[in-house]
Amino acid sequence: MYFVTGTDTDSGKTLISAALLAKAQGHKCGFKPIASGCDVTEDGLRNSDALMLMAQSNMGLAYHEINPISFAPAIAPHIAASQVNIALSAQGVLDSMFHPAMVNADFALIEGAGGWRLPLGNGEYLSDTVKLLQTRLQQETSTYGNSVQLTHAVTKNTTLEVILVVGMKLGCLNHALLTQEALLADGLSIAGWVANQVDADMAFIDDNLQSLQQMMQAPFLGYVPHLANPSAENAAGYLQLPQ
Repeated sequence: MYFVTGTDTDSGKTLISAALLAKAQGHKCGFKPIASGCDVTEDGLRNSDALMLMAQSNMGLAYHEINPISFAPAIAPHIAASQVNIALSAQGVLDSMFHPAMVNADFALIEGAGGWRLPLGNGEYLSDTVKLLQTRLQQETSTYGNSVQLTHAVTKNTTLEVILVVGMKLGCLNHALLTQEALLADGLSIAGWVANQVDADMAFIDDNLQSLQQMMQAPFLGYVPHLANPSAENAAGYLQLPQ
């Protein structure tokens, strides 16, 4: 199982997450636990990022299973939550988002919100939820291991690794290295990183890519140029799945 984070907001986490899902085979599902900037519809709040992941999933999950926590204003989730008298917590987010499909799928990913240190309020962060998830998956592994021989899919999906999306623009080298540092300090394994060109006019793109490839400690999963039609299918052609 993979948690997809980015160097900052608008780094392209959703595009890359959807592209990885498009590229994956078998039973697959993508989750967006927290989403701000949702549209008000007759069916309730709907987020375009979550819908994009839903379109690339094939396990028949309902919208509220993919995106259990949603807010209309396009602002930081903990601020949006406070406006409607909701208190977010790391454990509460985990309880809301955890779904059996996460461990039953051949390929499952969870897209974060903002960057790695997204505040939930009261001194907690979405990164704390990821660490709690890691602990829960380790417990799932122990449970499965004590009862049945693990299948390849179960083994893969009771192991949590992070995929880092680097939004290629001025300043991304610092953002990428600081995020990598934080991930490793939090005890997470980085399955790989993706360079996603968010600034169409970024100068010296090749030099920046070369610098990142020299400094990043995880496998390079691909470079997605600035696309005229940024669809999951188009982006997928530039990526490789983590091993």
